[in-house]
Amino acid sequence: MQARFAAHIAIAAVCFMTSAPALAWGKIGHRVSAQIAESYLTDEARRQVTAILGAEDLAEASTWPDFMRSSPQEFWRKKSSPLHYVTIPVGKTYAEVGAPAEGDAITALAQFRATLLDETASLEQKQIALRFTVHVIGDLHQPLHAGNGTDWGGNKFTVSFFGRTTNLHSVWDTDLVQDEELSYTEMSHWLTRRLKPTQIVQWRQTDPHVWVTESAAIRDGIYPDADGDRDIRWNYIFQHRATVRTRLTQAGIRMAAYLNELFAAPAEATNATPQ
Repeated sequence: MQARFAAHIAIAAVCFMTSAPALAWGKIGHRVSAQIAESYLTDEARRQVTAILGAEDLAEASTWPDFMRSSPQEFWRKKSSPLHYVTIPVGKTYAEVGAPAEGDAITALAQFRATLLDETASLEQKQIALRFTVHVIGDLHQPLHAGNGTDWGGNKFTVSFFGRTTNLHSVWDTDLVQDEELSYTEMSHWLTRRLKPTQIVQWRQTDPHVWVTESAAIRDGIYPDADGDRDIRWNYIFQHRATVRTRLTQAGIRMAAYLNELFAAPAEATNATPQ
């Protein structure tokens, strides 16, 4: 099974580059969550992250999979896009619909886990796997990355943001984050200094099925009235800023918890199976 997984990852690493647009949080949002995660890594997780990434920290690694989608290689152009999101139609659960044949973000995480725990995997394979793991954890906390299957995760849902024509996905990826006019280090500091110990304990959830269930539930409440005013302004920001901040913070806490758990596990050279 591990050999089949390794082969699948190898193909993915040669094909990780296509499909419908599915960027998430934008550069600032991804870096915010990754910067938060850095503060909560165990010594062992930090040691192994450094062994794989060297001088590159999690914040830098977090945006690499989106950058690579501009690569001319087939993987990045045509096969990587589905690995950034899941599809959960309204009224359904992920368990009911499962992953498509081409895979999705949850199956990708299982593959990357197998690679990171495979003692025979090359350093380059582990770098790809770790960068993607960090990125995908951030993706799955953006509500529109649990798409409803009708509009490419809000990419086809046209809105305006203070009079500028855009789409709902882009509003959540970048506009709501950049509206605060903070750097990723400033925003991560603002968010972590407000964290309560009880929140850290409650949010330390490493099951991606929980993350996508939360995102799908949030998603259904963030669409402006389809027949009404789609001009997003201050009132929409007021309604959803707390959610944006919570999801960025949860992604950081869970990213650290996921990596701490993963790197505390024994290496898996055989019998790795998808979750």
